[in-house]
Amino acid sequence: MSLRLLHRVSCGLLAALLLPGFSSCFAQGTSSDRPLAAARSASTPDLTAASEKGSAYKIGVGDVLHITVWEEPQFTEVAVVRPDGMISLPLVSEVPVAGMTPESAETALTARLEKYVHKPRVTVTVQDIRSRMVYVTGEVQRPGAYPLIDTMTVVQLIARSGGPTDFAKKNKVYVLRAGNSARINVDYRKVLRGQSPEQNVELAPGDTVVVP
Repeated sequence: MSLRLLHRVSCGLLAALLLPGFSSCFAQGTSSDRPLAAARSASTPDLTAASEKGSAYKIGVGDVLHITVWEEPQFTEVAVVRPDGMISLPLVSEVPVAGMTPESAETALTARLEKYVHKPRVTVTVQDIRSRMVYVTGEVQRPGAYPLIDTMTVVQLIARSGGPTDFAKKNKVYVLRAGNSARINVDYRKVLRGQSPEQNVELAPGDTVVVP
C-alpha cells in the first residue's frame, strides 16, 4: 500500500510540475496565432465591394438586354434599347431604361409587372454592350470596335487589340475624339518607357485610336 501511495504522490507532483508549462506554451501559441490570423483577414480582398463596383454600369442606347422573370417564361425577352432610351415588352408596353443600372431597370420592370404577376422576380443582364464603344484602326493585330466597360487608356486598347504590328509607326499614334474630332498625338514608345505618361489618355465612348 505504501508503495502505491508513494507512486500516486510522485505522479501527482510530476503532473503539477508539467501541466503549467504545457498550458503556458498552449496560451503562447494561441496568442501568437492571433496576429497571423488578423493579417490574413486584412489581406483578403473584399469581393463584395468589387462586385458592387462592377454593377455600376449604366445602360445606354443600342445595348442588348436579356430580361427574365422567374417562373414566367412568357415574359422572357431580348430587348434592344432604342434611340429614345426605351425598350418594349409585352403587357407593360414601353419602359425607359437608358441611364439606369441593370439593378434599377429590374426595379422599374418589377413595378410594371406587379399588375400582372404576383411578386415578380425580374433579372436584367446586359447581353451585348453597344452604347459605349471605342475603336482602334491601322497597324494593330485586331483592329475594330471594343466595348468600353470601365476606364480604358490608349495603351490598354492597343493591348486589347493584340498590340501593334511590326510595321506600326509607334511614335505617330493619335486619338480622334468623338465629341469635337480633336486630335491627340501619342508617342507609344515613350509611353511604354514611362517618359510621357500624360500622353496615355483615358478614352471616352466613340473615340478612335489610329496606329499608322
